[in-house]
Amino acid sequence: MSADPTTEPYRWRWLILVVMIVAEVMDLLDASIVNVAGPALEESLGASSVGLQWVIGGYALTLGAGLVLGGRLGDRYGRRRMFLTGLAAFTLSSLLCALSPNIESLIAFRLLQGTAGAMLLPQGLGLLRENFSGPELTKVFAIFGPVLGLGGIIGPVLGGFLIEGDFFGLGWRSVFLVNLPVGLAALAIAAKFVPRKRGDRTVRVDLAGAGLVVASCALLVLPLNQGQEDGWPLWTWLCMAASVVGFGLFALQQRRTAAAGREPLVTPGLLRKPAFTVGLGGIALFFGGLIGTQLVLTLFLQIGQHFSAGDAGLGNLPLAVGTAIGGAVSGAFLADKIGRKVLQVGPVIQLAGAAVLWFELGSLSAGSFSIWDIAPGVAVAGVGAGMVIAALFSFILAAVDDDEIGSASGVLSAVQAIGGSIGVAIFGSVFFAQAKTGDFTTGFHHALIVQACLLAAFLAITFLLPRKGRPEEEQHGVNSAASEGSSAGPGAKQDVTV
Repeated sequence: MSADPTTEPYRWRWLILVVMIVAEVMDLLDASIVNVAGPALEESLGASSVGLQWVIGGYALTLGAGLVLGGRLGDRYGRRRMFLTGLAAFTLSSLLCALSPNIESLIAFRLLQGTAGAMLLPQGLGLLRENFSGPELTKVFAIFGPVLGLGGIIGPVLGGFLIEGDFFGLGWRSVFLVNLPVGLAALAIAAKFVPRKRGDRTVRVDLAGAGLVVASCALLVLPLNQGQEDGWPLWTWLCMAASVVGFGLFALQQRRTAAAGREPLVTPGLLRKPAFTVGLGGIALFFGGLIGTQLVLTLFLQIGQHFSAGDAGLGNLPLAVGTAIGGAVSGAFLADKIGRKVLQVGPVIQLAGAAVLWFELGSLSAGSFSIWDIAPGVAVAGVGAGMVIAALFSFILAAVDDDEIGSASGVLSAVQAIGGSIGVAIFGSVFFAQAKTGDFTTGFHHALIVQACLLAAFLAITFLLPRKGRPEEEQHGVNSAASEGSSAGPGAKQDVTV
């Protein structure tokens, strides 16, 4: 429910914005901050390539699998309560990650950390809608979105700085310990200043649907992570087939739940919209390729070129700068001017960057590598990625009705995270298959081939999306919230857009 414009605005509402940003950036940072920790984890805990993939991708897996459920729990038990619970669990799991004595426990705690993030992340936008309205709410989203986007970009840079700095001899553990003071401070401020508001106990939580999603995701990611290491035995193919069946059962179960008059996790009408369903595939393809390629870049720099963690983090800056430039150009005017074509220009530019990077890698001479040797290709690819990132959600959401925005944005965010987890598994396996022989350049080349295939498939999907995107304020339900006064409408039930 949005703030009522007829009442006096809450005095501490801008402090709430600060707390939401701090807490959720901390959550998003952890999706990429450990990318540069591979050699340190290998040395300290004896992590294998599969173990590293689970440490990185496991977080995204449980985050994505639980996002929509987290939004529904906020509806039932209150967003403040779920935000505080999620933040406390996230801070505690960060401490447990830092104290991990072996790679198995670190993977388990990373899965727990992702689950806590899934409870935390969906509450932020809902809390902002409860405490802001009208023009102030539009201004809040204008601040909130770019800051969250920055959180994902700076993760490897911050991670590299902390690991290389080796503060107090903590090494990679500082990557997780940095969350403690930030999390505790945010928890104390949120507990004091976020106003109490009852949840709606009439909201039913579809635990059966949530269980199907978690099981289906696990059945997909597990064989993708383990398959290369084990030689792709029969069980890996059976698991992936079972995953497809599981997702099909989830769609059927959601329709039956709605038909029985109960509340499903996902509005069934969404799955009957062709543009939305193909958009889900586009989200998974694009972010799987983007996250996977970023991981391979970092692994190539650290393992292949023996960069330190700090230098590998800085090696991601050309990608980050390119992404920021592409996003600014797309968001400022290009998407409005050329419409859906921005989603087609973006991957073409990414493919051009990948082609440049391919030839840059092929011309490397032994012993004289620097990040500037590949910076042009990486930066160009980043520009194309940024153009897509800034506009993709708006074009997919343009295919859904106003009362479905909340559910749709929650599903898109979940698929984005799960796609990233799958990308880590696929690209990690492709790279390490060659890295084991010491041929790191060929491993990177193979990863670029996989990315090109994913981008080609994504490019084909874009022709099925709406020609015009949904305005940003409508993606968050600002217009409906302002017009309805005290009611945010059905679409407010799951604000999970990132």
